[in-house]
Amino acid sequence: MSEKFDVVVIGAGPGGYVAAIRAAQLGLKTACIERYKGKEGKVSLGGTCLNVGCIPSKALLDSSYKFHEAHEGFKVHGIDAPNVTIDVPAMIGRKDQIVKNLTGGIGTLFKANGVTLLEGHGKLLANKQVEVTGLDGQTQVVEATNVILASGSRPIEIPPAPLVEGIVVDSTGALDFTEVPKRLGVIGAGVIGLELGSVWARLGAEVTVLEALDKFLPAADEQIAKEGLKILTKQGLNVRLGTRVTGSEVNGNEVTVTFTDSTGEQKQTFDKLIVAVGRRPVTTDLLASDCGVESDERGYIYVDDYCATSVPGVYAIGDCVRGLMLAHKASEEGVMVAERIAGHKAQMNYDLIPSVIYTHPEMAWVGKTEQALKAEGVEVNVGTFPFAASGRAMAANDTAGLVKVIADAKTDRVLGVHIIGPSAADLVQQGAIAMEFGTSAEDLGMMVFSHPTLSEALHEAALAVNGHAIHIANRKKR
Repeated sequence: MSEKFDVVVIGAGPGGYVAAIRAAQLGLKTACIERYKGKEGKVSLGGTCLNVGCIPSKALLDSSYKFHEAHEGFKVHGIDAPNVTIDVPAMIGRKDQIVKNLTGGIGTLFKANGVTLLEGHGKLLANKQVEVTGLDGQTQVVEATNVILASGSRPIEIPPAPLVEGIVVDSTGALDFTEVPKRLGVIGAGVIGLELGSVWARLGAEVTVLEALDKFLPAADEQIAKEGLKILTKQGLNVRLGTRVTGSEVNGNEVTVTFTDSTGEQKQTFDKLIVAVGRRPVTTDLLASDCGVESDERGYIYVDDYCATSVPGVYAIGDCVRGLMLAHKASEEGVMVAERIAGHKAQMNYDLIPSVIYTHPEMAWVGKTEQALKAEGVEVNVGTFPFAASGRAMAANDTAGLVKVIADAKTDRVLGVHIIGPSAADLVQQGAIAMEFGTSAEDLGMMVFSHPTLSEALHEAALAVNGHAIHIANRKKR
C-alpha cells in the first residue's frame, strides 16, 4: 500500500521548498522530493538558487567588491592598503560554506514543520500518483490529493560553444574557478553574464561580453540600461553588442571563439569562457505521457493565473512555467498555491515583481518602463534624481547612478520605479510596497524620509515627477 499525502511537491528549490513548508503550516500532510546532489555527494536542498545561483554568486560578488574597494576605493578615505591580495580558493571556500549553511537550514525547517523529504527523482503518473526513483535506483509510488511541480530550470547550452570542463563553463562552473583568468569571455549580456563577468573583472580579469542582441538589457528602462552600459564599460567590461558566436575551439588551456558582428567574422582567444545565454525548464522525465498535464515545445508547463495545470489538483510553479525566472516569483507562487489548496483565495500580483541585477552599482526595477508605457500610448510624467546629489551616497563614495519614478500624467499614480545605484535592490522594494497600495508620486513626496539616507533619492525623484524636487534643479515644464 503506497503512502498518501495531501500535498506532494516535486523539487526543493525556492518554489518547491517554500510551497512544502507553507502547505505543512496550513495543516496539510506534505512530502517534498529532491534529487540534486551537492559537492559532498549528498542530496542538497534549495535548488539552483541556493546551490549554484543567487546565493553563491552574491557571495562572490561581495568578496570581489571588497577586494576592488581595497584596491581602488580606500585611498579616498585616507586608508592605505598597498599590498592587498586575493586568495581565490579561500573566497570559493567561504562561498561553499554559506551554501552549506543555507541548504542545511532548509532540512531543519522541513523537520520543524513536519515536511517529509523523499530523496530521489519525482515523476507525475496518472491519477496524481508520483513515482519516486531513489538515489539507489529503487522506486516507490506515493499518492497525493494535490501535486505541485517545481522542477526549476537549467542553463541553456549552445552548439557553437559546447562545455569543456574547466575551460568552457556554464554559470555553475563559473562559480568554481580556482584562479583569476587573465582573459575571460562571457557569451550573453543578461543578468547572469553581467554578474559573473563583474566578479572576475574586479579581481583582475580582462572581460569581454559577447551579446547577440543590438540592444543592452532590453527588459530594463532604456535610461537605466544606457547608464548601466556606460558604468560597466568604465569598470572594464568590454560589452560587444550585435555579436553572434558561430564557433569555439579549445586548444590546451585556452579557447578561441569565432563570432560575427557588423564588421564581419572575428576571432578572440580566452583562458576561460562562460556561456550565459539563459535558462530552460527542467521537465524531462517529469511527466508520464498519460498524466494529463500539458506543456509546450520548449518544456514549459501550461498553467493559469493561479498556477493550476490542465489536471485538477496538479499545480506548477517557478521556472518551469510562464513568467520571469526569479527565485522570489517562484517562492510567492509556492505560497499562493499552498494557500489555495488549503481553501484560501490567495492570488499574486504579477505586475509588481521586482527585477534586480547585482552588479555594482545594482540595477533594479519594478512596474513598467517608460518605453513600454509610451508604446501603450500612456502619457507619463517622469522624475529622476542622481545619486551624485545624495549626501549619503557622497559620504559612502558611491555616487554613480540615479532613481527614476514614472507616474501617469492624468492620475499621478506611480507606474514604474527604476534604479541604478547603491542599494538599488532594497530601494526599489520601497517603490514596490508603495505601488502595491496604488501610491501617487505626490504621496511619496509627502512622506518623511530620514536624512541622510540613500532612500531620499527615491523621495526626491517622486517630488521631481511634478517639478517639486528640492535638492536638484527641476526641469522646466514645456
